[in-house]
Amino acid sequence: MSATSAIATGIRAAGAVSPALAGRLAFPLFMRVGPRTPVAPSDRATHHAARRGTVRIPGLRRTGVDVVTYEWGSGSDTVVLAHGWQSRASVFAPLVRELRSEGFRVIAFDAPANGDSPGRGTYLVDHLDTLSELQHHHGAFHAIVGHSFGALAALVAVHDGIAARRVVGIAGAGTPEVFIDGFGEALGLDAPSRAALANRFTTRLFPGGPDPFERYSALRHPLPDPTRLLLVHDRGDRRVPFTQSERLAEANAPAARLVATDGLGHNRILRADVTLDEVTAFLTAADVATRRSQVGQAPRLERTTAS
Repeated sequence: MSATSAIATGIRAAGAVSPALAGRLAFPLFMRVGPRTPVAPSDRATHHAARRGTVRIPGLRRTGVDVVTYEWGSGSDTVVLAHGWQSRASVFAPLVRELRSEGFRVIAFDAPANGDSPGRGTYLVDHLDTLSELQHHHGAFHAIVGHSFGALAALVAVHDGIAARRVVGIAGAGTPEVFIDGFGEALGLDAPSRAALANRFTTRLFPGGPDPFERYSALRHPLPDPTRLLLVHDRGDRRVPFTQSERLAEANAPAARLVATDGLGHNRILRADVTLDEVTAFLTAADVATRRSQVGQAPRLERTTAS
C-alpha cells in the first residue's frame, strides 16, 4: 500500500467516526499540488524558445510569490494560456505553435507550486492575480485559453473585469465544487466528509469572506456581453465531468459553442488535432453579432469523434 493509499484509508476511518475530523485530515492533502510535472520531450523546443519573465503576485497566503511567465511572438493581439492543477505552461506547446503561426503574441505562466514557479501550494486566486498582473503589463487580451482548473480561472477572471474578447475552456470546470468532489471520490470519502472538507477549505482560506464556492462559480456568474465562449470537452473525461461544459454553455447562451469529443479524456484533448483546429479557428474568426442580437438562441453543440 502506498503512503497516499494509507493516508486515504486513515481519513475514511476517521470519517466514519467524525466527518469534521476527516475534513481536517484531508485538507492538507487536498491543497498539496504534488510532484511538479516535467516538460515533455516533444515540448522542450517550444518551452526553451520562450522569452521568460516573472510577475509578482500576493499569492494564496497574501505574502507574495513570483510567478514565472513565458512569451512567444510579438503580434498586436495577445492570447493568454492558463494551465490546470499540477501542470505547467509547456503543456500548451502544440497550441503555442499554432497561435504563433497565426501572428498572435502568446503568453503563459506556471502558477505557484507548478512548473518552474516557487511555492508549496496554489489556488484559483493565484491564477486570478496572475491574469490581473499580465493585463497590467500587456493591456487587453484578445483571448484567454484555460484547461481544467485554468478554464474556471479564465471564466471567473473575465466575469470579474479582466478584458478579453474571447474565452476558451478546454475540459473546463464551471464551479470549484468539482474539485472537492473529484478529490473526495478519488479518496473514497463519503458525502459528510466531503462537506466537512469544503467547510475546512472555506474557513481556513477565506475566513470572514464570501462563500468561495459561490464567489468563484462560473455557472452563477456568466461572462459579460459580448464575450464569446468556446468549450471543448470529452464525454469520457474522468477528471471534470462533461456536464460541466454543458452547463457552462447553457449559462452563457447564445454566445457559447460546445464541441464534444470522444476518446480523448482529460489531458490528451489538449494536444488533439480537433482541439487545435477548433481553438485556432475560433481565435482567428472575425467578430460576430453580440449576445443581445441573438436573444433566444440556444448554445451550439457539435460532436467530434477522436481518431
